[in-house]
Amino acid sequence: QVRLIESGGGLVQTGDSLTISCTSSGGTFSNYAMAWFRQAPGNDREFVAAITWSGSHSFYAPSVEGRFTISRDNAKSTVSLQMNSLKPEDTAVYRCAGVLDTYAGTGYYYTPPQLPRKYDVWGQGTQVTVSS
Repeated sequence: QVRLIESGGGLVQTGDSLTISCTSSGGTFSNYAMAWFRQAPGNDREFVAAITWSGSHSFYAPSVEGRFTISRDNAKSTVSLQMNSLKPEDTAVYRCAGVLDTYAGTGYYYTPPQLPRKYDVWGQGTQVTVSS
């Protein structure tokens, strides 16, 4: 079973950039499509971005499209989220999540889901706070 640990959160100012990462241990990281979700106090968990098992395709929520970039390094079992032009409304706990892709290792992929309940494994989260 894959175990996920996030790192890199912190306090930044509006307009700053920040990169958070998620490192996997156990299991085979490259068998998983990966995603980032976030949750602010009082809000539901929100899809942010996802990436296919090979890293060939990525998907974004409209609220972060053009500002955030998801990437992965399967050799290092790591997925990252580079966040640029941060806004106060980006403040949340960010969690990485993984879902098994049965096409992993082939030339195909399943489009990563945007529903949290579809994901098999979760990290504990890292806090990102953007001050105005």
